[in-house]
Amino acid sequence: MVGLGAAALAPLTALGWSGRVAAQEGLRGTQREGTIAPIPIAIPVFLGEDERFVSEMTGVVTADLERSGLFRPLDPASFIDRVRDINTPPRFQDWRPIGAQAVVVGRAGRASDGRYYAEFRLYDVLSQRELVAKRFAAEAVDWRRLAHRVADQVYERLTGERGYFDTQIAFIDETGPKERRRKRLAIMDQDGANVRLLTQGNELVLTPRFSPTAQEVTFLQYVGEQPRVQLMNLDTGHREMVGNFPGMTFAPRFSPDGQRIVMSIGEGGASGIVEMDLRSRQTRRLTQMVAIDTGPCYSPDGRRIVFESDREGTQQLHVMNADGTGARRISYGEGRYATPVWSPRGDLIAFTKQTGGSFLIGVMRPDGQGERILTEGYHNEGPTWSPNGRVVIFFRETQGASGGPSLFSIDLTGYNERRVQTPAFGSDPAWGPLRN
Repeated sequence: MVGLGAAALAPLTALGWSGRVAAQEGLRGTQREGTIAPIPIAIPVFLGEDERFVSEMTGVVTADLERSGLFRPLDPASFIDRVRDINTPPRFQDWRPIGAQAVVVGRAGRASDGRYYAEFRLYDVLSQRELVAKRFAAEAVDWRRLAHRVADQVYERLTGERGYFDTQIAFIDETGPKERRRKRLAIMDQDGANVRLLTQGNELVLTPRFSPTAQEVTFLQYVGEQPRVQLMNLDTGHREMVGNFPGMTFAPRFSPDGQRIVMSIGEGGASGIVEMDLRSRQTRRLTQMVAIDTGPCYSPDGRRIVFESDREGTQQLHVMNADGTGARRISYGEGRYATPVWSPRGDLIAFTKQTGGSFLIGVMRPDGQGERILTEGYHNEGPTWSPNGRVVIFFRETQGASGGPSLFSIDLTGYNERRVQTPAFGSDPAWGPLRN
């Protein structure tokens, strides 16, 4: 049997996710009827002189893998073998009785140059082979990134897909009473750590979106009564207004090459989709203002754009060429469709659907076929994809005077729904690319 290999990934392919096949003998993850049997993996505490540091490092690696739903870290109390040297292979006969199919051994600490390091080796227990060995280094402030990079390597080697743990999520931090909610742009690691506020709440901000190529986000900020598209450098905090457009501006989003943004501009009760070149600041209109066209998102190759429109009477999803030609409707189910987001893999489009008083998060192929609902609730909205196209994060509102939005993640199969911790209420998530 293989590690999330041909037999294991076949059901995922049938559901619309065609992951590459891993090639490790002895490892297996299975998916049946919307549930996944995760790989049992042993992660002993890393070696190192600073006990607290290595314990926290091991904890982050373990939490990343467990939260993916594809791995089941084993209880350290069950471990028979004790790791004394990561350069010596483990005693595989001591890991088989507790059901471990893979073992991660590591070491971490402070190097002579003052930076922190983490090194690890991943072993397949049944074939008794080393699968990967890596060493990473980072400044002290970025020590958690070391753990995320280790987890990414383990994930990639055992699933055949790139990991997504060394990433960040931009979102809107919401505090205060519902009728006077203060909304601030914030950013955090994908596991909810290292939250940083980017605006102070003096002006309303909405819909942050990451650049795929740089440490930048674009978002809406209300200046007086008018929404304006802003561009912020995450490293320096420098902010600039992209353009002063007449009318209302909505839903800015980057092109795959990071050189353009596409957005919706409203005039006289209608809205059209406009693209701007960030270098020349020149704009071109992609749709005419004869309906409400909004929520545009490029395909990963930049050749097409999905958007929502009521041009046929109800709010539905449409796909057009990137120059605005060839628009056609792709959603035909019951209800209204909104907030479409193209998967980084290019094979699916995630969306929000409202029908029968419920808000659903679903996916469909770019031709509109294979629609599948992942989750539903009182008010779900705003899906965003992990960089490998495996996980979707969205936000869900709760009812009542004290209610508010929270972030949730869910596997592409509709399995493993989990709340993503934020300091207060959180909405409008945007998942950034893997960091360099």
